[in-house]
Amino acid sequence: MEQEVVFSEDEIIVSKTDVKGKITYANDIFCTVSGYHVDELIGKPHNIIRHPDMPRCIFKFMWDTLGRGEEIFAYVKNGCKDGRYYWVLAYVTPSLDLNGNVCGYHSSRRTPNRRVLPKIEDLYTSLRRTEQQAASPKDGMAEAEKQFLQILAGKGMTYPEFLFSLENS
Repeated sequence: MEQEVVFSEDEIIVSKTDVKGKITYANDIFCTVSGYHVDELIGKPHNIIRHPDMPRCIFKFMWDTLGRGEEIFAYVKNGCKDGRYYWVLAYVTPSLDLNGNVCGYHSSRRTPNRRVLPKIEDLYTSLRRTEQQAASPKDGMAEAEKQFLQILAGKGMTYPEFLFSLENS
């Protein structure tokens, strides 16, 4: 049985990556919570902490949003080095150079709203099921993304509005 790692509401996990998603900075809280030493993180793809419960389509949605130069909030379940996991509410923004070009990404992650997690877990379980039932991982991600966008459309909400509605329900 997996064990959850929790961190304090006054702690913020911070990381920075280059444009390809390789970690260029990890704060002490990131290292403590994830169980990785900073030397094990720097230069590695940020998905080193990807938990298998996370639907791939959510990461695609995040990268598509960031690719448009927009910021994004998202609930993410991350994996620790020792097999445990931790939930975060991530806020990810593009980092810009002096010419206004994206040169990387900055992520600040806070402890999540515990009341929202069951709803997020239900959604992510449904999306993962869709991904797993497809003929290929690529098809699965496309089908789950379609499902996710249909859920938003059915609610008449943008993704930020959807997250806000969960926070206030």
